[in-house]
Amino acid sequence: MTDTAAKPTLREKQKLQTRADLVAAADALFTERGYAAVTVEDIAAAVGCSRATFYLHFPGKLDILKALGSNSVVISTLAIFQDLDHVLDSGSRAEFAGWINRTLDWCRDHHHLMRAWDEAMVLEPEFRTLARDGISALPNAMTSYLARWPQERRDEAKLRVELLLTQIERFFIRWAEQGAITAGADVAADVLTDIWFPALTPPA
Repeated sequence: MTDTAAKPTLREKQKLQTRADLVAAADALFTERGYAAVTVEDIAAAVGCSRATFYLHFPGKLDILKALGSNSVVISTLAIFQDLDHVLDSGSRAEFAGWINRTLDWCRDHHHLMRAWDEAMVLEPEFRTLARDGISALPNAMTSYLARWPQERRDEAKLRVELLLTQIERFFIRWAEQGAITAGADVAADVLTDIWFPALTPPA
């Protein structure tokens, strides 16, 4: 049987490579300067192409930030909270502490984008809406956790998960990015567990 799938042409390969180079350049620049200080011109110049070439691949700067926060990031974030759902089912404080440490590891893997995401939420109404929808999806993925809360308190249960996420993110930035918190990660994870393990326990 012959392979009938058309192979990409040299031009198509070059186009894909240019797009990948633009994404990599934006990643490096957003990590170094944040979202607000970086322009389309900066990203294009880092690759050695023109603004017109940039706009052949992305409608604007926000779109390249969305490409960086691709489906793989969304899927991995959802997986973290599906993991939390199972951990809370266990009723184990030790399991919860392990989840805190795994989440801090996730933050280490993605911290280079946290500043850019925060700035884009302030500057870009469209990104703010996307982020709001994404955050709302996290507690909704915790079906077992929500089922243990009374129907009339499920909005509160979701809010507790969103506040947990907010505190972990802000702690990580203060600790890893700014150096404003000097406690070790293990100590911080233990304290976060003391605060949040009982806070996520449904009412008897």
